[in-house]
This record gives sequence, structure tokens and C-alpha cells, in this order.
Amino acid sequence: MSEKRKQYPSAKSVFLDPNMLLAFGFGSGLSRIMPGTAGTLAAIPFYFLLSALPLWLYIVIVAACCVWGIYLCAYAAKKIGVHDHGGIVWDEFVGFWITMIAIPSGWQWLLAGFVLFRIFDMVKPWPISWLDRRVHGGLGIMLDDVVAGVMALVCLHGYRYFI
Repeated sequence: MSEKRKQYPSAKSVFLDPNMLLAFGFGSGLSRIMPGTAGTLAAIPFYFLLSALPLWLYIVIVAACCVWGIYLCAYAAKKIGVHDHGGIVWDEFVGFWITMIAIPSGWQWLLAGFVLFRIFDMVKPWPISWLDRRVHGGLGIMLDDVVAGVMALVCLHGYRYFI
């Protein structure tokens, strides 16, 4: 198999493998243009479902998805043969869900959370950039987006409580 074909899995291979389907954000990561943004957009309907739950259950589910994501991302990276392939977007799902923990409902908050998370994920300020360079495997794929989510969460709550 050529390296190029190995780097870009077919839609069929993603949709037929449940682990790949989750790692590729139910197919959103197959977008050739800004797959991370497409993955974050695909996480929004699931956020609406999660936000209807009690806060403690929301946090438990997001934490479980984070731990499970370490396996999913490592599995997908190994199967494709590319560490942190742009199409692996489960980390964006979890990072966005972390961003939105205990955030009030409303389209303004949703938009602010989306934009902040995408900025932190794309720009990768310290310590995200440091983690991205030094932590590898499934943990590394997940960790930079988890930290981006926490940083966006802190910004949203800071604005909410101090402005």
C-alpha cells in the first residue's frame, strides 16, 4: 500500500470499523478541508444531548470519553500509519465538550465556546504546544485537545463571572 493511500483512509474503511467511525467523528474527520473544525461542528448535536443531563453525569461521560479516546485515537493512528492524522477528530469532540462544561445555554455561549476551542486547538499556545511536541500515542493525540478545552472553559467561565 502506498504511503499516500495509507494516510487517507477510505470512507468505507471508516464506516465499517466502529472504532474508526468514532475516531473519525462519525465521518466528519473525512473532510479534506479543516477536518478538526468539521469534527468540532459534528460534536455540537452530541453536546446538546449531553447538556440535558445532570452536570455530574455530563462530567462522568466526558471523562469516560476522554479515557476511551486514548484507545480510539491510538487505534486509528496505528491503522492509518500516521500519528495524529488530521481526520482523527474524537479529540476535538471531547475537547469541545470540556469547553462547554457548566456553560449557560444560548447560541452566543455555544458560538463563543466553539470559537475559543478552535483558536486554542489551532494556535496551540503554551502549554498545548509543549504537550503536542512531547507526548505521543493516543494520550498525546487526546491531551492537547483536552488542555485546549480546559483553557477555553476557563476563559468562558472567567468572562461569565468576572465581566
